[in-house]
Amino acid sequence: MNALGLGAPATGVTVIPLSNGALYITHFQLTITNLPNPHRGGVTAFVNSNFGHPAALILQSCPSTSACNASGNFSAISTVAGAPTTIIPAPGIADQTVTAGLAIFLPDNNGASAFTGTDTARITFTATDLTNNKNFATAEIRLDTPTGETVQNAVQLTLSTATGGLTITPSADYSMNFGNVNGLGFGPDAGLTTIAAAGGAIYSTPYLLQPAFTDFTSTTATIKTFVSTNFAHPTILVLRDASSSPGPYNNIGTTAGTATQITNTAANRSSITRFLGLFVSNANGATAFTGSDSATLTFTLTVP
Repeated sequence: MNALGLGAPATGVTVIPLSNGALYITHFQLTITNLPNPHRGGVTAFVNSNFGHPAALILQSCPSTSACNASGNFSAISTVAGAPTTIIPAPGIADQTVTAGLAIFLPDNNGASAFTGTDTARITFTATDLTNNKNFATAEIRLDTPTGETVQNAVQLTLSTATGGLTITPSADYSMNFGNVNGLGFGPDAGLTTIAAAGGAIYSTPYLLQPAFTDFTSTTATIKTFVSTNFAHPTILVLRDASSSPGPYNNIGTTAGTATQITNTAANRSSITRFLGLFVSNANGATAFTGSDSATLTFTLTVP
């Protein structure tokens, strides 16, 4: 499991990614039989042995009266025997099987309380005759077989369209199209602004970088980018980077070793506005070029 909800969950488990973590859900059944008519039974639960890292894993339950298919159906299970959480509420059931939900919530958890590894917990369920308020059965779910629950760290970097900028299309890789450009900066497409530059013009667009990372001791990350596949005409078309629309715009490195640093203080689940500039040379003569060309930028998110 990880707090970004990335990857395939275990068989029988559904993961719901949230804005502040991820909820891993499963369902189980409870059966109450042999109560004298018209008695009905209810069930409560409490965590009798909590995870050793309660800031990283939080046990939650969903009552039998709910669909138990959304995060809002779940709440934290009590860790106090004298104030347990209701699983089968009044008026209770008799000679019946119902389904309830059990979940582990993994919140975003970077910094001193970050945890990766295996942890265990146990939950005690108590059945009570709601007619005479007498407990008549207990059961335990042990989250320690064969080894317990495993938390992994995770990172994710998303690129998105910024207000007023070119559309960024997600697919196997992200894509962006500057359309028709020229060395004089005439006629920019929607989402582009032009800026005069020595030897040509820069076509600029804002875009969003959205890093997410969990269960790292560091609370900040570094984002870098480089031109991993350059234009076929690298003296005519040059990709540049800036932190603001007016610039200054600096050439983006063309190797992993010369990658341009976007930031080294990226926060988890932040949204960073950056400006990508395409320099277009106004050179004439033997090196002049008209036609289509393309390049690829590779972004790297590193969490210490």
